[in-house]
Amino acid sequence: MALSSSRPLHLLRPLLRGFHASAQALSRAELHEFSKPSGHLGSWEPAGEPRQAWAQLDRLRKGYARDVRQLRQQYAYEVQLMEAERQRKAEARAEAARVANEERKAAKAAAAQTRAAERRAFEEDFRQALMKERAEKLESWRKKEKLQEQKKAEQKELLRKKSSVWLAEDKLEDQILNAIKNTTPL
Repeated sequence: MALSSSRPLHLLRPLLRGFHASAQALSRAELHEFSKPSGHLGSWEPAGEPRQAWAQLDRLRKGYARDVRQLRQQYAYEVQLMEAERQRKAEARAEAARVANEERKAAKAAAAQTRAAERRAFEEDFRQALMKERAEKLESWRKKEKLQEQKKAEQKELLRKKSSVWLAEDKLEDQILNAIKNTTPL
């Protein structure tokens, strides 16, 4: 059988999988801290007299109750420490979020101020451009009006000059008769 065949690899796969799983288990860090062995286990040795046995059992019960009470106090203390640590972390997170929120609001306000300043500058430029354009239009209109007035004045002056050549109606008939009498041949 050749080494390149898939059959031996197929047979070795579960074995390799087992090594892989155990390697993972070995590489895991042990996070749990185990408590020390109890002194109460295996400590009972019956006494010869029942009275001594009951006294020894009572002492063992009291010792066990004392140990349990101490363990509970220690556990309560550790729980309080963990709660205080959790609360401190929560307050730190809340403070960090508040600071980040304030920074974000400050940045947003600064951006809004810059946009407002840009908008005001643009509006001022636009207003100046409009005022300039209006001034130019007004000047152009005034020039056109002045030219029209000059043309009207020239026409009036021309009309006045022409009207000085005109004849009155009573002299018009005399002039027509004179023109008919004194015809000049061409």
